[in-house]
Amino acid sequence: MTGPAVPTYGTVVLDCPEPERLADFYAALLEWPEPVVDEDGDWVDLRGPKGEAISFQRVPDYRPPEWPGQVVPQQLHLDLYVSDLDAGQRRALEIGAKLIDDSSETFRVYADPAGHPFCLCRC
Repeated sequence: MTGPAVPTYGTVVLDCPEPERLADFYAALLEWPEPVVDEDGDWVDLRGPKGEAISFQRVPDYRPPEWPGQVVPQQLHLDLYVSDLDAGQRRALEIGAKLIDDSSETFRVYADPAGHPFCLCRC
């Protein structure tokens, strides 16, 4: 059943200190169109070619999550699919990702420029 009370997916929102910089990183990583920045620069929307969305909001006292530690828990992360982990890793590192864990044969964990963990997965 659908109707006015049934939600539809909107976006995933990542807190960060520099929304436009982080949106530019993900636009480059995913090869999505340029992000849309709001008037004050505190909110940025990034939309993919199929309507997918990631948004970024400024948090002045932002503290990046730790992985795998839990002093500052990650709370969420993105899984991004690639067919070639090595090629995906080279590309991610070239545009600013930091490798955190490459111990698995099917996925690798990275931090984006604001410290959010994300995975490149060959699943």
